[in-house]
Amino acid sequence: MKVSSTGGVGATGPSRAKSSGGASSFSLPSVNAASGAASTASVGGLAGVGSVDALLALQAAGAVGDPLERKKRAVRRADHILDILGEVRIALIDGDISHATLNNLQRAIREQRDKTDDPRLEGVLNEIETRAAVELAKLQVRGG
Repeated sequence: MKVSSTGGVGATGPSRAKSSGGASSFSLPSVNAASGAASTASVGGLAGVGSVDALLALQAAGAVGDPLERKKRAVRRADHILDILGEVRIALIDGDISHATLNNLQRAIREQRDKTDDPRLEGVLNEIETRAAVELAKLQVRGG
């Protein structure tokens, strides 16, 4: 197939349509009205793209369950618990442990426990939670 014309579909030039001489009249809206309608149409088209972006954001946030993202979140939660355990260790060595630190540890453990299904990890979390309960009991006996 050979293309011989370089003129585009929207080429401008005088209209070739002839008047039929009928009684009805036809008029085009003004340029401003046409651009308003075009901008409204383009906004409507963007709303569809926005909803796809929202779905992709939900997927990235883990609503769908990307295994790599789930693992990253689990590592962040584990790092948070390890940071709290480090604070507890330093406070125990200094002899200055507080209720707030131990309660923070117990809260972090409860949050982690809801998101795990590994029996070995459950065992470790149980041991940490028990130790935190023992330390809280010691504080209460001492009156602290």
